[in-house]
Amino acid sequence: MTTHPLEVPLARVASRAGDGLDALRCRDDILQAMFWMRGEGFGEATDARGLSRLISADEDFVAAQLEVLAGDGHLEPDGDRYRLSPSGQHEGGRRFADEFAGLQLTAHGECPPDCPHCEGIARDGCTHCATTRAPDGLGSW
Repeated sequence: MTTHPLEVPLARVASRAGDGLDALRCRDDILQAMFWMRGEGFGEATDARGLSRLISADEDFVAAQLEVLAGDGHLEPDGDRYRLSPSGQHEGGRRFADEFAGLQLTAHGECPPDCPHCEGIARDGCTHCATTRAPDGLGSW
């Protein structure tokens, strides 16, 4: 049986792309990075080279993961670049929010009552949760 010349490289990409946790982490990082780039106005489309520098991963490995994400419908090919599809935007946003949820809780100096950072400490005595008083007793900032 004769194989098409493109079938061999695609088979190699598929086997490398499915190599366990590193592949899953890389795909998560790609979706998060592309979501962040889009949100910050750095562009809609990128390639493996740019992403590999941003997420500190091997360029060939990133290229393989881009193919997997495109095959799953999360990315749309745009020449040699990729852009997030609607499902990629959703998944990238969800992963980004999950990754930074802990930082977002403390950004304004307010925590929920069950904050793991403040367990066993009175809220008014916790430097993590304490709010600052405005000058001349004008209330909290």
